[in-house]
Amino acid sequence: MKGATLKPIVASIALIFALNACSVSSTQQASVEAPLTAEQIKQQHADNPFFKPYGTFFEMPDFAKITTDDYMPAFEAGISELQQEIAVIANNPQAPTFANTIEAMEFSGDLLTRVTSVFFNLTGANTNEALQDISKQISPKLSASRDDIYLNDKLFQRVKTVYNQRENLSLNIEEAKLLNDTYRAFTRGGANLSVDDKNKLRDLNEQIGKLNLAFADNLLAETNAFQLVIDNPEELSGLPQDVIDTAARRATRLGHPGKWVFTTHRPSITPFLTYADNRELREKIYKAYISRGNNDNEQDNKVILAKVAALRAEVAQLMGYQSHAHFVLEERTAQTPENVYKLLDKVWPAAIKKANNEVSDMQALVDAQGADITIQPWDWWYYSDKIRVAKYSFNEQQTKPYFSLNNTLKGVFYTANRLYGITVKERNDLPTYHPDVRTWEVYDKDGSLMAVFMGDYFVRPSKRGGAWMNSYRQQYNMNGVDSKPIVVNVLNFPRPAGDEPALLTFDEASTLFHEFGHALHGMLSDVKYRSQSGTAVPRDYVEFPSQVMENWMTQPEVLAQFATHYQTGEVIPQSLIEKIQAASQFNQGFSTVEYMAATYLDLDWHSLEDNTLRDAAKFEQASLNKMALINEIAPRYRSTYFSHIFAGGYSAGYYSYLWSDILGADAFEAFKENGIFDPETAQKFRDNILSKGGSADPMELYKEFRGKEAGIEPLLRSRGFLK
Repeated sequence: MKGATLKPIVASIALIFALNACSVSSTQQASVEAPLTAEQIKQQHADNPFFKPYGTFFEMPDFAKITTDDYMPAFEAGISELQQEIAVIANNPQAPTFANTIEAMEFSGDLLTRVTSVFFNLTGANTNEALQDISKQISPKLSASRDDIYLNDKLFQRVKTVYNQRENLSLNIEEAKLLNDTYRAFTRGGANLSVDDKNKLRDLNEQIGKLNLAFADNLLAETNAFQLVIDNPEELSGLPQDVIDTAARRATRLGHPGKWVFTTHRPSITPFLTYADNRELREKIYKAYISRGNNDNEQDNKVILAKVAALRAEVAQLMGYQSHAHFVLEERTAQTPENVYKLLDKVWPAAIKKANNEVSDMQALVDAQGADITIQPWDWWYYSDKIRVAKYSFNEQQTKPYFSLNNTLKGVFYTANRLYGITVKERNDLPTYHPDVRTWEVYDKDGSLMAVFMGDYFVRPSKRGGAWMNSYRQQYNMNGVDSKPIVVNVLNFPRPAGDEPALLTFDEASTLFHEFGHALHGMLSDVKYRSQSGTAVPRDYVEFPSQVMENWMTQPEVLAQFATHYQTGEVIPQSLIEKIQAASQFNQGFSTVEYMAATYLDLDWHSLEDNTLRDAAKFEQASLNKMALINEIAPRYRSTYFSHIFAGGYSAGYYSYLWSDILGADAFEAFKENGIFDPETAQKFRDNILSKGGSADPMELYKEFRGKEAGIEPLLRSRGFLK
């Protein structure tokens, strides 16, 4: 999950949804006693770090002083303060104007924004049971606060009055976008519903929110529960020494000294499936991975996800939409699920054809070796690596010594400097939430301090899987405040041993470049309004800048700057660069098909037009049968661990990576045409894409940069689907 995209007009509410990455619930229970006001709460908790300036460099959150007990008072005060601000706007006796209604809402909620930005970042990156409990307590209150805004008829009438006058207000592009987004947020939040339907919507939101949290908690527990414990060294056959050493350290940490442990976390399972000669163990860990949330135990997610899909369909019907997908995609650049299906159907035949060819190559290799087996899903990583070595004399173990974490960061920073003129300076004395976290000052090309960048790179049990970017503070320049961003990249690389450097696979190094592309989107933002800042763009556009950034990692000019052997200092040989480039289209059938299968599954779940509770297993199988997925490939995410869509913000939106990749491939064509570091092209990309955030129509911005709409051919060529 990479970047925040939901754009309600109250910026603090936007952060609630973007950072929590789930549909939080609402409640209608009335308190017997009158709730305390924000000022009363602040008086009772005068030492709470959220209630005063942090007093740190760049006003970074003072993590060392923030305790678990500080969150609930800060949340409650923030909600109370926001309610008071909204009440003043709604009850303003003056005629509604853009300034006293639309901008006034945009300027509200500072305290709530302050606490949500810290809390929801930490629940993803460094959670514990206490934070999870707080999340369950506060989520209904946050959602109720959101509903109280969007279902406030007096407030909506003021918004509607301003909206109806929009043609006569002489608004600039940012202001017009804010007004339009505000009005749509209200109508999509249920402002036009009857009183009974508004109450029903609150109830549905509450149910969905609780189910989202349960799904996420179950998945985290299932992922942490499985351990493949190996005590026989012969069963490690085929595994590289660094993978074995990491497994030994993991075993010690998990209470199995002298043994080796592999888990279903990606940094552990992927090298095991790729290199382990023991086919039975590959099958065991693979099946454990794809069975998460589907074990008919207390952490089973089948009924939960089916209820979520049904309730979302019911909400869509209540709001007057054909399905949840229609509701969601109305605000995306794709606009309708029909358009998404058309895109997928264009790419799928070429991808499945290439995947079948890849299966044939692997089966031929197996047959030539005299092995009496048929390729199965748990064989794919293992035999595809053998094919890559045979075809290109290349595997990722050859490149790892050249892709240390520190060197790859140098490559990322070098690329950003050449493109945009920014420079970084690492600091070892800034506040962080975990010892793993590193911090850098980021300077613009004129020498001004423009941002703080934080990097959290190593896997740990307190961190959810995947890789993402978020902000502890967003860039904006509104209401007299010039806010500079604090941006974080969170990844899950294997932890190195002792003083040894962390060595990255080729894919991990690519991910580092990708996530820094999101970080640039946040740090180079230059907008007035907080709700339009940085990555606050449609979900199917947010991945575009990061997909573009990946391209520079494989450029020989860039590799020569950072890819040096961690022991000898030798620059990566040209022969190895040529192998990397030759193998760039390898296994694209598999990677595209497994991703697209999950995308089809997402759309099928969210194209439901009634609230009938489906049998999750049967529904998923019918979806896979419909797309004619080959047996050797499973979807990248099966339903029971598809947290992107059942506990995150990607429902009916997982297609976004492919949609954005089309834009990314087409955009990089401009750099290839003019030079990968062409100053004019880079400036156009910064001016029209990175700096604009969500302040204008994204596809219009793209055309301003590219001079035309994006075509699909560059993507198909880049994946080897076109000759």
